[in-house]
Amino acid sequence: MTTSVSTSQAQLGSRFDAIAAVDRSLARGFAQRADLIDDARRFSEKFAANTPRRAGARWEPDEIARREFSSELACTLRIPEPTAVSLIAESRALAEDLPGTRAALQAGEISYRHAQVLIGQACSVPEAALPAFEEALLPAARTLTAAKLKHKARVLRERLHPESITARREKSFAERTSYLQAEPDGMATLTVTTSADTVHAIFARANDAALSLMGPGEQRSLTQVRTDVISDLLIDGVTPSGIGKGIRATVQITVPVMTLLGHSEEPGYLEGYGPIDPDTARDLASRAPSFTRILTHPETGIVLSVGRERYKVPKALRRFLRLRDETCRFAGCNQPARTADLDHTHEWQDLGHTAHNNLAHLCPGCHALKTETGWTVKQEPGGILTWNSPSGREFVTEPATRIAPPGAPPTTPRTSRPARPPLPDEVPF
Repeated sequence: MTTSVSTSQAQLGSRFDAIAAVDRSLARGFAQRADLIDDARRFSEKFAANTPRRAGARWEPDEIARREFSSELACTLRIPEPTAVSLIAESRALAEDLPGTRAALQAGEISYRHAQVLIGQACSVPEAALPAFEEALLPAARTLTAAKLKHKARVLRERLHPESITARREKSFAERTSYLQAEPDGMATLTVTTSADTVHAIFARANDAALSLMGPGEQRSLTQVRTDVISDLLIDGVTPSGIGKGIRATVQITVPVMTLLGHSEEPGYLEGYGPIDPDTARDLASRAPSFTRILTHPETGIVLSVGRERYKVPKALRRFLRLRDETCRFAGCNQPARTADLDHTHEWQDLGHTAHNNLAHLCPGCHALKTETGWTVKQEPGGILTWNSPSGREFVTEPATRIAPPGAPPTTPRTSRPARPPLPDEVPF
């Protein structure tokens, strides 16, 4: 049977062909990137082997080389360092362990997502079984979606793996994790990865509780009720050992005073997230047990003061810096400032001062990176940090909040309205 294709259908088909051609080009680009990353890794390791260990270093040369390389790659690609570490491992696997997968990627026959599926499932397959594993899956990788390929690869991996699933489950359970992801429009996603039985039990309990609450007058969907149940249990629940009873999280929110009074719809600001809607900001403020006064300039938004009347100078300085930084200040790191160290940019032992313009938050990992490796940093006016990598490249990080130096008069924009003089206590400490 012969079917005819109209001119418009043919034109649409040619557009799909162009999309596929670009996709193949992207795959070839990913293959080239993997080659370059692995070449740079090998060069870095060779260079580290010939570099004498400096006096007082706690890290071995190979550890220094590994962290210097992964951190600079992360800064270069503007990705988190854990993502860079994964990218380095994937590039090495394509270069050393899965040559067929690398060739298929270079030819544009599979996408990088398909290559990642093969790498992820092959990483624990015995070396002797790798060629057969790759050969069996590559034809499917050329035709299946990444999700279906992952299922097929997982089944094959179970047959080839010499270690019992129980032993592997114990190793994986040791890597259980949870993390927060900001989403648009005042939302966020909490991801929890742990054992399958625990996750299913959590979901089943929340779903059963949600079903029991569904009645004729319930306006929420089952999904909405289930989500609310999980939220309520996490905030108000108590573990079998009693942990969590009476505990309430401390959340730092900045609310413009006119919004708080109901005279403005300017958004509030949630630490670690960003703008939130004014109704939520007002609701949270109404239930707050106490306040810290934060004065902002009505035109520029620059923070002029963090109330000092409640704290001694060291505590006020910490609060000032936490408000300014919000996260770890190494390039690309997003660890919250509340769990980070306050580091002297110019080291204390080298006559550095304990002052706002010589302190910045660094998470423990980035703090150690600054201490043990060739990374150096200089703090510029306004809390701007200029990082210099071991290879001599420069990366700049800016503070989360524009904030005036302690004791400085507020910056006044050019406007027809006269600015009032600052009050005596309008300094951070």
